[in-house]
Amino acid sequence: MDPADFYTGIVAEIYGPLKAVAQDPEPSASFVREAGSPALELGCGDGDPLLDLRRRGLDVEGVDASADMLDRCRRRAREQGVEVAVHHQRMEALDLPRRYRAIFLAGPTFNLLPDDTTALAALRGVRDHLAEGGTALVPLFVPSPTPADQIGKVRTATADDGAELRVSVVSEERDEAARTQTTLLRYERHHEGQSTVVDRPWVLHWYTRQGFDGLAAAAGLTAVSVQDTPGATLRQYRLRVAG
Repeated sequence: MDPADFYTGIVAEIYGPLKAVAQDPEPSASFVREAGSPALELGCGDGDPLLDLRRRGLDVEGVDASADMLDRCRRRAREQGVEVAVHHQRMEALDLPRRYRAIFLAGPTFNLLPDDTTALAALRGVRDHLAEGGTALVPLFVPSPTPADQIGKVRTATADDGAELRVSVVSEERDEAARTQTTLLRYERHHEGQSTVVDRPWVLHWYTRQGFDGLAAAAGLTAVSVQDTPGATLRQYRLRVAG
């Protein structure tokens, strides 16, 4: 399933209340201060950490493929009294009027792109939208298989209207050759005798170090630094337009 279609409807509604990890805005803020403004967050979703960066006075815009997630972001911005510019576009089809000193993903959202061809198109879009001397920050990871004892385990939260929200892993398939992991997730909403239950496949695509270096080079980008996070699978690339 395309990410733009995955993060719609009940998934967009449940995303915030059932978010597994709260996004720390400080690394993104530090990167923007270092690389310069204006800045663009790819895959900004419902506004974390974009809205926090705007509250800090940073000139940052957002782009996301999901209209429903952007609606949530705009609503949260209004509620918080934050002005923010967001764009409804796919990462692999960027066509914005500005050029940016900093382009970044706050987490490994790049892994949602389903294959190398789509990733190459996204990297070319990054190159075309970088201002002279600009830097892109792209975190990547290799997903671990979901432990067997977590299959079927339900996480719950309560919506503002009192509805019970649930998400669980139904099944999972992993293709080492294609470098993809497909997790079938079940999203549920139960309220006053009414229930909505939707199953959606969540596809993650990962990269070898050599493979991603080749994609970046093909897109006209070069890595100025590659940082591995100690004790984690996260690898952060800082990219610039190749000279």
